[in-house]
Amino acid sequence: MSTSYDFGREAERFAVDYFRSLGYKIICQNYFYQKAEIDLILETTNQIVIVEVKALTSEKFKHPEDSVTIKKKKLLVLAANQFILENNIDVEIRFDILALIKQNNRWITNHIVDAFNAFEL
Repeated sequence: MSTSYDFGREAERFAVDYFRSLGYKIICQNYFYQKAEIDLILETTNQIVIVEVKALTSEKFKHPEDSVTIKKKKLLVLAANQFILENNIDVEIRFDILALIKQNNRWITNHIVDAFNAFEL
């Protein structure tokens, strides 16, 4: 496997542990629909949370969350809609970004709650 692939998997493992520690229930990891992928689908009180995990080894050139483009957001909404239909879900949906930077073997987190709204796209 490539180094970037391994780094991405490590970041997603950290994200799972992070959200579990906050009391979220992990419903699904790496949900695919057409060209879209949702990194994590979580459940919290009366809410489904769609999470995009972005990780870098440095903030020198950009912040990880800046990599979540309008195109990526639209793909997340597309996949989330399909997941909702497949699973007959009837609760509020929220889109979060978990931006991670790994420095000195430690993860620095920026959890952006309600990062965007499906209706604004």
